Amino acid sequence: MRTPSLLIATLLISVSACSSPPPASAPAAGGGKKVDAATAGTISGKVTFAGTPPKPDMLRMTTDQACVQASGAMAPSDAALVAADGAVQNTFVYIKDGVDAAYSFEVPAEAVVLDQKGCRYAPRVIGVRAGQRLEIANSDATLHNVHALPMTNQEFNHGQKEKDPNIVHTFTVPEVMVRFKCDVHGWMNAHVGVMGTPFFAVTAADGSYEIKGVPPGTYTVAVWHEKFGESTQSVTVGDRETKTAAFTFKQ
Repeated sequence: MRTPSLLIATLLISVSACSSPPPASAPAAGGGKKVDAATAGTISGKVTFAGTPPKPDMLRMTTDQACVQASGAMAPSDAALVAADGAVQNTFVYIKDGVDAAYSFEVPAEAVVLDQKGCRYAPRVIGVRAGQRLEIANSDATLHNVHALPMTNQEFNHGQKEKDPNIVHTFTVPEVMVRFKCDVHGWMNAHVGVMGTPFFAVTAADGSYEIKGVPPGTYTVAVWHEKFGESTQSVTVGDRETKTAAFTFKQ
């Protein structure tokens, strides 16, 4: 039988191995072709919901007084934010297919920040490039546990106390979508779209989105929502053209 000290040592080794992020590596370089800004176009539009939107679940935060002080004992879920006119916020819109593999895209040097504020992830839906730094902050006066659950990239799991430094992680492979959760506060969820190209956006409160710098061509554009699923349509962009593509989720 193992001694308690040996069990503790084994557990610490296991947690350390689980929570170590994979080493950063650059995504595939592509063929080196660059998008010609003089001919690039834009895809924009709005995502809406047809019918009566589902009522939000009520989140019981009474297990943590810091959460109660920040957001109240009961708070509506932000999993499905639908405005009175049907506009859907936090939909991930991206070019799913059709981008010429000969193109190469520079990975932004600046990090994307995912915060924990009011015992929620903020923003709830974000996009990041493969090879780009993702920084997870904790603005709450309580302990969180950041647990990413990718299917293609490497899983990681980090505890993060109040005022701890930001957790820095780099996903190396495109993947839509990666779910984040908090193992301390079960209602906390976020979703991160890891992309190989810059052609993605997240809808604003009015349901709008805009994807700029798209080279002329025909593409499959997808919209993803954690409650309403995924929908696609074909969009053809001409030279310097702004193409409107609207999407509607139905009950």
